[in-house]
Amino acid sequence: MRGIIAAVAALLIFGIAAAVILSKEKQEKELHQRLNDFSQAEPEPGKEARHAKAEKKDQRPLSERLIARVQKTSVHMPEFSLTAKLDERMEMADWPFLGRDYLVILLVVGLIAALVLGLLTFDVTTAVIGFAVGVVGGLIVLDAAIKKRRKAFVNQLGDMLTMVANALRAGFSFMQAFELISREMDAPVGREVAKVIREVNLGATLDTALDHMERRMQSPDFNLVVTAVLIQRQVGGNLAEILDTIGETIQERVRMRREVMALTSQGRMSGFVLTALPFGLAAVISMISPGYLTPLIEEPMGRMAIAGGLVLIVIGYFVIQRIVDIKP
Repeated sequence: MRGIIAAVAALLIFGIAAAVILSKEKQEKELHQRLNDFSQAEPEPGKEARHAKAEKKDQRPLSERLIARVQKTSVHMPEFSLTAKLDERMEMADWPFLGRDYLVILLVVGLIAALVLGLLTFDVTTAVIGFAVGVVGGLIVLDAAIKKRRKAFVNQLGDMLTMVANALRAGFSFMQAFELISREMDAPVGREVAKVIREVNLGATLDTALDHMERRMQSPDFNLVVTAVLIQRQVGGNLAEILDTIGETIQERVRMRREVMALTSQGRMSGFVLTALPFGLAAVISMISPGYLTPLIEEPMGRMAIAGGLVLIVIGYFVIQRIVDIKP
């Protein structure tokens, strides 16, 4: 019954929020139309084009309008060290947010999780735990996006170095080779190289732009590339041959990583299964015998046992992950 009440309450809240947003947009549109109807002034050159552009913006997808709303709300957020750290993480994930934008999203997700759990349990402590879980979950999603993008970058890095080496042999300069990469290769390599070109065009040195790219990706493989390029620019040498050698080394390391992932797949799956098994078993027991696990929830010793079990599950999961996380 509590689940139904919580679901209905959540739907009502989302419905009210959506209605408020839509009504506000409708009022702004009607006000703009009335001002145009009653205005006797001659239209300025380009005014109709700007009005058409504004109308076009009103037709943006809901996701874009929500992003714009978040960015408008985050303007009022104060600046502190956490927002600067989140700015760096946004660049690593290549998300269209600033740190304060994502901080607003984390707060909203935490409040929604707190509201849902609070309505399910009618307990303030559980609501606070739900808020913390929502915020931590958002940070975990961000970290997973960064790792996924970094992995895709490393997988493309060998092909990128091959293209750069071939372009250098064909008579291209290093920057011309990078422009070719930005046009021909997909994200994330294409987007990162385009950022390097943009920084150089705005006045930064190539060394500084490559250093920024290295900090965004935080890849040991790309660190090797940047070091080789900077040394070659200082002492000279055949950069094409150097990049060919580094590219072969990186491709071999990628192949070795894939072999290691295949060999440790059973251990990683065992970690997931052992972590999910207690929760699945508790769900099955609750369906078969609804009152069997009640003492664990109602009795103080039972709640202590649940807390201890959760701590041991988390410790076991991380221990298994450390065992199977082999650095090739």
